Amino acid sequence: MQTDTVMPTCLVFSGHDPIGGAGIQADIEALGSMRVHAATLVTALTAQDSINVYSVEPVSTTLLIQQARTLLSDIKPAVIKIGLVPDVMTAEAIHTILTDLQGIPVVLDPIVRAGGGKSLQDRQTCEAMRSLLFPLATVITPNEYEARTFAGNADSLEACAMSLLESGCNYVLITGGDSNEEQVTNRLYGNNRCLETFNWPRLLKQYHGSGCTLASAIAGLLSHGHEPLTAVREAQQYTWNSLNHAYPTGAGQLHPDRFFWTCK
Repeated sequence: MQTDTVMPTCLVFSGHDPIGGAGIQADIEALGSMRVHAATLVTALTAQDSINVYSVEPVSTTLLIQQARTLLSDIKPAVIKIGLVPDVMTAEAIHTILTDLQGIPVVLDPIVRAGGGKSLQDRQTCEAMRSLLFPLATVITPNEYEARTFAGNADSLEACAMSLLESGCNYVLITGGDSNEEQVTNRLYGNNRCLETFNWPRLLKQYHGSGCTLASAIAGLLSHGHEPLTAVREAQQYTWNSLNHAYPTGAGQLHPDRFFWTCK
């Protein structure tokens, strides 16, 4: 006899990537791979391909808030994941929504620029994210460039992490995929110190949506009750395997295979 199976729900705020490598589709795929249902709120429409982002159009914040409140009147998410925040008004809208949701873990991927190099946020939006959204976050997942951007005058990655923790988030995972080191080194900070350092073999290609994959995987694992350190550790392994099985969709970055495990 078939019975209903309750899956945890993740409320996702992120941009739409038409090629499907990053943004909302990446979130849906990674969360689905974690056996988590994604309830999605699109923050921006974009024109992009596997090479770069060419334009970003924020969605009406009035509609965004209406969508969120309609969803939340019907479902209770186990976790919240935030991706692209295209402008100050969107940051303010998400802050308004999140202040009504106490005790739910929040994973924030503080996207500043596209993999192809296009800037996706201005200084005012970065400041709004730091002041309004970082204090509500359980885990933020900046790469080294993003960590330096949000930390301002910090003169080292350690100082960047301490600055970001001071903003009010619980954990900061600074990823090293954008560095030039032989290995990818990711460092998890919390409680005013480095909690753990993770080293991964560097893959030689460029990947579209690796940060979205990691943040959504962390969110998915948190929704199943994993502690943050365990979720961060297992999400990195999942992300590395997704990248290692990546495939081309166009002439640029490869598309992570977030369902690599189905082919075993």
